[in-house]
Amino acid sequence: MFNFFKKRKPAEKPANTNPVNINSISIPTFGWDIVEKNDGEIVWVNPEQSALISIYFFNIPPDLPTIKDIDALRSFHRSVADSGGGIIEVSTFNLKGFPSVKTIFKFPQPEKGMSYLASVTIPFENCSFVIKTQAVEVGTTGIRDAFVLNKFLESGEVTFDDNGLKNWFEDPYDPTFKEGTRMNKSEKEEYDAEFPEHPLTKVRNMINQAIEEVVFRDELKDLPIFNK
Repeated sequence: MFNFFKKRKPAEKPANTNPVNINSISIPTFGWDIVEKNDGEIVWVNPEQSALISIYFFNIPPDLPTIKDIDALRSFHRSVADSGGGIIEVSTFNLKGFPSVKTIFKFPQPEKGMSYLASVTIPFENCSFVIKTQAVEVGTTGIRDAFVLNKFLESGEVTFDDNGLKNWFEDPYDPTFKEGTRMNKSEKEEYDAEFPEHPLTKVRNMINQAIEEVVFRDELKDLPIFNK
């Protein structure tokens, strides 16, 4: 249900005295059950099996091209379009002293509805941590989209043309980009409060809570940061 990306296999930790490991940071887990735990990942899933939060530790240099050039970073992440997905957000920020990258993606499910994935990557020079939250649409789907779309149709901001809906789907950073499953206007954060049970609302809330509550252990303070 949650395999949106082909995950990089966490590298085996080489023998050294580096105390940094997956337990060097801690995140809120909402009282959920652990369904996977090893040196490279810990995954917690909600009782309904419709949402999860996870943490990953990669003991290898990050594969990010940059954290300083936001346009290049967004282009790098836009490659999710190759698997049919699309960008909701790609941004950089300072997480309690550590430069970090926040992303939110959407992916069509095989039958109907969307899956959403939000993550925060905390890259260092020779390793990285990734916090992920994921949720899927279950039951009746498309309610949020239909409700917000109707508002935009009534206002005339969204119309129909020979190609279908006009001004409804758009990459949030590049209006000329047309690949994959692009963001639609109902997926803006301003509508989350109206749809608290929507999976996009859930992943945003979970990742934002993780950002607020994450705890970094002392061994991370002296690690060289990712500086590309």
